[in-house]
Amino acid sequence: MNKGSAIVGFILCFLSGMAGMWGIDRASSGGGFGAHASKEGSVAMPDKANPGAVKVELYAMSQCPYGVQAENGFKDAVEKLGGDVDFKVEFIGQTGATGELTSMHGPKEVRGDMIQMCAQKHTPKWFQLMLCQNKNSKEVDTNWEACANELGAPVDALRACVDGEEGKSLLKASFERAEKKGARGSPTIYVAGNKYEGGRRPADFMKAICAAYTGPKPAACGDIPESPKVNVTILTDKRCEDCDARRIQSTIARVVANPVLKTLDYSDAEGRKLYDAIKPAKLPLAVFDATLDADKEASGAIGQRVKPMGAYKVLEMGGEWNPACVDADGCKLDECKDEIACKPETPGTLEVFVMSQCPFGVKGLDAMKEVLANFEKNKAKIDFKIRFIGGGGGEKKAALTSMHGQGEVDEDIREICAVNHYDKGDKYMNYILCRNKNIRDAAWESCATKETGIDAATIKKCFEGDEGKGLLDASFQYATKLGIGASPTWLANGKYKFSGVDPETIKTEFCKHNKLPGCDAKLSGQAPQPAGAPAPGCGG
Repeated sequence: MNKGSAIVGFILCFLSGMAGMWGIDRASSGGGFGAHASKEGSVAMPDKANPGAVKVELYAMSQCPYGVQAENGFKDAVEKLGGDVDFKVEFIGQTGATGELTSMHGPKEVRGDMIQMCAQKHTPKWFQLMLCQNKNSKEVDTNWEACANELGAPVDALRACVDGEEGKSLLKASFERAEKKGARGSPTIYVAGNKYEGGRRPADFMKAICAAYTGPKPAACGDIPESPKVNVTILTDKRCEDCDARRIQSTIARVVANPVLKTLDYSDAEGRKLYDAIKPAKLPLAVFDATLDADKEASGAIGQRVKPMGAYKVLEMGGEWNPACVDADGCKLDECKDEIACKPETPGTLEVFVMSQCPFGVKGLDAMKEVLANFEKNKAKIDFKIRFIGGGGGEKKAALTSMHGQGEVDEDIREICAVNHYDKGDKYMNYILCRNKNIRDAAWESCATKETGIDAATIKKCFEGDEGKGLLDASFQYATKLGIGASPTWLANGKYKFSGVDPETIKTEFCKHNKLPGCDAKLSGQAPQPAGAPAPGCGG
């Protein structure tokens, strides 16, 4: 297996669950630096930073829950340090060849980004406005006006900016700054020019900023409470590519303010002894002792997720690695018969597991157009299959469900009907690539035409009858049996998992296990991500 998909998908969901811990919406505990305090307990930003101020750059997306958490988490630092911190928010997105601005979560996010860039230029209350909007970030494109009125910000100037060329110009420049900085994930944070990888609680941000002062520190730096030490053991297995201990340590550091980290390997005597003591199903794991109880915020946030195991408290990290199945004769065990590690290899096959309305899954499927064309041009054939991720169905015949709602389930059914009826020559890709241009548009019939070679009546009959639901149920059960829940997850030769959303990554990972004509071609794609960087995906 290749590292990335399972752990990253879980980490994204896990961090999302920490929102209550990181989100800040309370009155100030003091230390304000202006006279314009609002009901939020925030204050207007100073006209310019003081000499010696620490520069903090936060790169985010206005509808990304993780970016919103980070913005809220900086509230205390901005409020208490005032002009001694030079705080700026930039946005991550793309500028098309014809100048159109796009962002991961769609047009509403672009407009939200734009209003927040306009606010940074036109009002010292821009951060208050942002915090107000963050109460409902899904409506960030429209809720700005009510927030501006509440705060006494210049509504007319902001409207003129966001509706005119000024807003586009400001956001385009922000996108370019994010790209130049290499900021692709929301949030990406720099403190005093150094990338910040620590926790996202208010005290964590305060400590990082205070540590960066080169001269005398502001008085507020002396009031940061010391967090209790918490012993954490990361239990992993060096044979497992998905079990990157560094990534788990980074996750724990965001949840536990003052962790004392230790890593043990299953193959070592001490690691095997711990494994046998707690009898977990899958690695990697975070294993706590009683010191977790002293960190009330951390224990409160993850308390329902940890499992008491004798003297330990075990937090499963979404891993899929059963070390027993990789031991000698492990595949003979009943518990290992469905493990990917024990599956027979099927050369030349490539499966992708997706949710049809997941933006990352859409990107991955779009990338396959170039990948398939490359191998076809080189007279090499990939046995390519699309699988879907979801819940329900099975022996209990429960209703089929998916992360993005009933609309996604319906589109999953139509797409799997297309796959089943138009498999020859991968013709079904015509329908999927057409739908991906506007995946949430209910007018699916516009992609079932003579031009695409897909018959709308065939898709409708499959969708409305039992056929489509049965096909999707089988696909869901297959993904569940393999323990795959992140979209997109790729499986080469039935055994080797990897993540990616661009043609070059997909081709390269497939060709690690298949030597075919076309493997030497250079396809379009992103620069390689650094080790431990989160892989894009929905779910986990």
